[in-house]
Amino acid sequence: MTQYLLSIYQPDGPAPSPEFLEPIMRDLKVFQRELRATGAWVFSGGLHEPSTATVVLAKNDEVLMTDGPFTEGKEHLGGFTIIDVADLDTALKWGRQLAAATTLPVEVRPFHDESPR
Repeated sequence: MTQYLLSIYQPDGPAPSPEFLEPIMRDLKVFQRELRATGAWVFSGGLHEPSTATVVLAKNDEVLMTDGPFTEGKEHLGGFTIIDVADLDTALKWGRQLAAATTLPVEVRPFHDESPR
């Protein structure tokens, strides 16, 4: 089994209206319920907007902190789900379902497997 990170990217700007979000949240709950039922779910969470971020950077012997996101862009990481599945094809299946539920781009990326075989 391999763990994968499903990253949800959302556009910068004001949040959509509750009427727009209602069917998305309903579909997301169905996705989460199905994912948990298979035993593939490890952890998930949504994130506050990028302006709430603090960037911590170690440089030489100093640690610098700045407010706001690390990079400026047209979109940002809005949430994520970590899954534990047999292979990439299964991870991509869940990624497609998450993209359909959220109507947003989802990046599927494996974690390094450092465990002894």
